[in-house]
Formats: sequence, C-alpha cells, structure tokens
Amino acid sequence: MKLALSALIKFTVGLFLVGALIFLPAGSFGYANGWLFIGLLFLPMMILGVVLLIKAPNLLEKRIDAKEKENTQKSVVAISGILFVAGFVAAGLDFRFGWSKMPLWVVVIASAVMLVSYALYAEVMRENAFLSRTVEVQENQKVIDTGLYGIIRHPMYAVTIWLFLSIPLVLGSWWSLLCFVPYIAVIAIRIHNEEKVLEAELEGYAEYKKRVKYRLLPFVW
Repeated sequence: MKLALSALIKFTVGLFLVGALIFLPAGSFGYANGWLFIGLLFLPMMILGVVLLIKAPNLLEKRIDAKEKENTQKSVVAISGILFVAGFVAAGLDFRFGWSKMPLWVVVIASAVMLVSYALYAEVMRENAFLSRTVEVQENQKVIDTGLYGIIRHPMYAVTIWLFLSIPLVLGSWWSLLCFVPYIAVIAIRIHNEEKVLEAELEGYAEYKKRVKYRLLPFVW
C-alpha cells in the first residue's frame, strides 16, 4: 500500500505539473494537441505502473525513488529537466500565438511513434529487472545480452529518444521540437558516463561491449 500510494502521488503530481506547463502558457484548455499528449503519456504510464505494482514491485520502487549519485548524471538530469520545461512552455506559447502550422499527418504519425515507443519501453523493462533510473550497479546484477540488448547496448535510451522527439510533434509545435532535439546530446553524455561505471563495476560488461558493438543505433553508433 505504501508503494502504491507513493506511485499514485508521483503520478498525480506529474500530471498536474505537465498540465500546468502546457496549458498555462497556452492560455486555454482548448489546446487539443495538449490533451492528446496528456492522454498518450499518462494513460500508458498508469497502465504500466499498475502492471509493475502487481508483477514487479521492486522495479517500480527503484523507478520512483531513484536519486543520482554521479555528478555527471546529476547534471544530465538537471539539463534534461530544463529542456522538458522549455519544450512544454514553447508548445503552449506556440498554440497561443499560432507560430507553427503542423500538418495533421505529422501529428498522427508522431502519436503512433509515441505509443510504439512506450510499448518498446515496457519490453525493455520486462527484459531487464535491474533497470533503474540512476546509473548504478546493483547487488547481484548481471549483464543482460538477450532480446533488444542483443541488438544495441542501450535500448531504453534509444526508445526514450524516439519517445521524447515525438512529444513536440504530438503537441503540434516546431518550436518545441527545437527545445527537445538537444536531448540526443544529453543522452550521449549519459551513456558515455554510464558505460565507464558499468565497465568498472559490472562483471562481464567489457566482454558484452565487444559482442554488441552499437550503443543506440545499429551500424551507426
């Protein structure tokens, strides 16, 4: 019950915070793309949270109570937060002042990409019970090298890039997209630091890097 209450509080706070960042700059609750995004983000999040609460409560607890210890990762989290706030505010202002003219088909495709990304995110969590929001090596942790981890070393980050880049398109804002694009560089910095930690502290990770050569995108990087 304590875990369920903690998850519910974080979910509710996140919902109201994101809503405020979108609809206050928009100056209206008539921002249809904003409601579309809220639905696409929080309904799957709620479903995934319930599934984790029932099937993998330990993983859910790690996801909601995570705090970074590495200084580099603390900076990454801070920069990511700034980019997200800027992106949501930009989308709201874009709606208010009519800066962007985004075709409907772009919004539809972005919505589909967002849902597929969420499904892949859930699959990554199913494959890796050690998946945490922080960069750390946990007790009894082992290298996962099957499934998506047999294709790229960081499927979670690859999926989140697709997920986050689809957000401004769902919101119908090209200006918001400019705020989210730097997130790719932020993820690259996080991966570079994370792999140093894993190679130094996780047994077998150096050999895994030799077997699976690409971090995010096969045959590219």
